[in-house]
Amino acid sequence: MTTSGRIELMAPAGNFESLQAALDNGCDSVYFGVEQLNMRARATVNFVLDDLPEIARRCTEKNVRTYLTLNTIIYDHDLSIVKTLVTKAKEAGITAVIASDQAVIMTARTIGMEVHISTQLNVTNIETVKFYALFADTIVLSRELSLRQVKKITESIEKEQIKGPSGNMVEIEIFGHGALCMAVSGKCYLSLHSHNSSANRGACKQNCRKKYTVIDQESGFEIEIDNEYMMSPKDLCTIDFLDQVIDSGIKVLKIEGRGRAADYVATVIKTYREAIDAYYDGTFTKEKVAVWMEALATVYNRGFWSGYYLGQKLGEWSDNPGSSATQKKVYIGKGMHYFPKSNVAEFKIEAYDLKKGDKILITGPSTGAQEMMVEDMMVNDLPLEKAAKGDSCTLKVPFRIRLSDKMYKIVEN
Repeated sequence: MTTSGRIELMAPAGNFESLQAALDNGCDSVYFGVEQLNMRARATVNFVLDDLPEIARRCTEKNVRTYLTLNTIIYDHDLSIVKTLVTKAKEAGITAVIASDQAVIMTARTIGMEVHISTQLNVTNIETVKFYALFADTIVLSRELSLRQVKKITESIEKEQIKGPSGNMVEIEIFGHGALCMAVSGKCYLSLHSHNSSANRGACKQNCRKKYTVIDQESGFEIEIDNEYMMSPKDLCTIDFLDQVIDSGIKVLKIEGRGRAADYVATVIKTYREAIDAYYDGTFTKEKVAVWMEALATVYNRGFWSGYYLGQKLGEWSDNPGSSATQKKVYIGKGMHYFPKSNVAEFKIEAYDLKKGDKILITGPSTGAQEMMVEDMMVNDLPLEKAAKGDSCTLKVPFRIRLSDKMYKIVEN
């Protein structure tokens, strides 16, 4: 929980673009993986060991907590890597380690680093909370619990005064938005069976997101599962009942999405930041929820459902293999130069065209994800309303752009 007494909004960061987008849009904490031994080891670029000091620096400037995920299955040959990662994280000033294996937990505890228990450990009751409170200050509950069950656990923590190693009351964290797995707490073996690529080692091949045919083994009769990807759940979304989520007594709300783009992180964190603040300010309304839901639908999603929080027993499945977002981004070009005195940026148009009135997204490791409208622009030093592939284009931009920045046009699906 934050020092203000409000729940902590935790953002995913798969790279520096997403990290900056999270920081710019009001997160209280970020979680990320470094190279390997995390559940998104192959789903995103991931940071490298040498990035830890820069991650800590950026986040410390914004008073944002940092969590290193080390939550895969650990084998004997991984132990030296675990020790190196945890030690380097401690030296860099990273806040805590999110862990599921006792080897990681004990390594962190030995050097005095804060531990958070991953959802991979499938914590579903107060006695398990008591056990892990011996090692950790924050515990992520199983994604399959209802809010009623979550509230019973948080009330028991208060009643029984269950404290972590820091001496403070144990804090409960739950997932609030993003992709869900068909397997209980993500423990899936489909990738291992089909591709010898273990999801439990961060190498999921997304078998569940594909379309399947059911075959009767006796008769050979085949049924194609129409309109539903039968193992691909819709994305979790809690913003329409966020008041109930906060009332359940949780202290940390985690947004899933380390494998998703910076614009997703920016939009989702901005939206949940507004919703959380509205709850505490007494301005959380159905009208605002409708606006927030519309905003969330613009970025990558597989459709939305409430997960198991409201007591639903069975999942809701997506009806297509990809995103159901109402908008998409189309690559236009790259940043070439920025003129700080005039707040003008120069871009090289490398694909498609750019017109006055277009909505654009600019992303980069230091820029994060920034959206704006194109008002006026110069094309090859002439005041024109359209730039085409190969053109040099300059326009007013209220933030600094860099050579590594990319420009996209936002279009309706």
